[in-house]
Amino acid sequence: MKKVLIATEKPFAPVAVKKIQKVFSQPGDDFGLEWLENYTQREVFLNAVTDAHALIVRSDIVDANLLDQASELKIIVRAGAGYDNIDIDAATARKVVVMNTPGQNSNAVAELTIGLAILGIREMFSGKSGGELFGRTLGLHGFGYVARNVFRIAQALGMKVIVFTRYSKGAAAATGLKVTKTLEQLYERSDIVSIHVPARGEHIGSASYDILKHLKDDAILINTSRKEVVNEPDLIRIMEEKPRIKYMSDIKPDTADLFTQRFSGRCFFTPKKAGAQTAEANLRAGVAAAKQIVAFFKKGDVTWQVNKP
Repeated sequence: MKKVLIATEKPFAPVAVKKIQKVFSQPGDDFGLEWLENYTQREVFLNAVTDAHALIVRSDIVDANLLDQASELKIIVRAGAGYDNIDIDAATARKVVVMNTPGQNSNAVAELTIGLAILGIREMFSGKSGGELFGRTLGLHGFGYVARNVFRIAQALGMKVIVFTRYSKGAAAATGLKVTKTLEQLYERSDIVSIHVPARGEHIGSASYDILKHLKDDAILINTSRKEVVNEPDLIRIMEEKPRIKYMSDIKPDTADLFTQRFSGRCFFTPKKAGAQTAEANLRAGVAAAKQIVAFFKKGDVTWQVNKP
């Protein structure tokens, strides 16, 4: 029997739990499912993974220490797109396959992005006179699954949308999007900039002063990606130089207290990363993760592997 451990500090919704259980209980299958939800001590996670053959996590940390405890582990699936909570090098060294579930949370994050844009342009619903999204230019910093859904929604709201992407220029152009030649051009032409790149490689710190200085004086910067993409000291500097810029983020910065003290009414951070926190996204990501594990053990399917040699 293959033991599948589902370790989630942020539990799956009840409807997702039922459907995940159904995936692993088909006739002829040999999976044993163990749930570890709402755990508060790391030691509990370490003990539970010792005899697991497969692991599903959300934002839970999977590091080298945990992998050392999991001698039977063959596959980890992150129920979501980002997988920076998993030590990819350590997993690869131990010949553990790591997968994600790209696209399953994208609409949820996209809707939050638009919600943050509305919150910012309406002056945080403070009673002050705000603006409207209709006719504004939205700049997409990246063009992955979330950005494509943001584009769809923004179009319906009557926004003009442009994009800068290094790796998806053809896909963006095929949808009719105008692709800027540089990231600087994207920032200087946009009323609202929304960041949609992973915290990897050249993207880390890519929203630096040299880029941020091109923002319009009253621009709104939205980050539903990862905090590492934004250079916080540089953003603080530009918000001091341009006192009408707003920063709306689904990721609380390391210097969140400094932001809120200096830029009251100009920044907002969700209390806990909320982009994928919908029942629908929860269901899609959880079921996708379960199906990927079944396909891996039954067919050797590694379609969504992110640590391919």
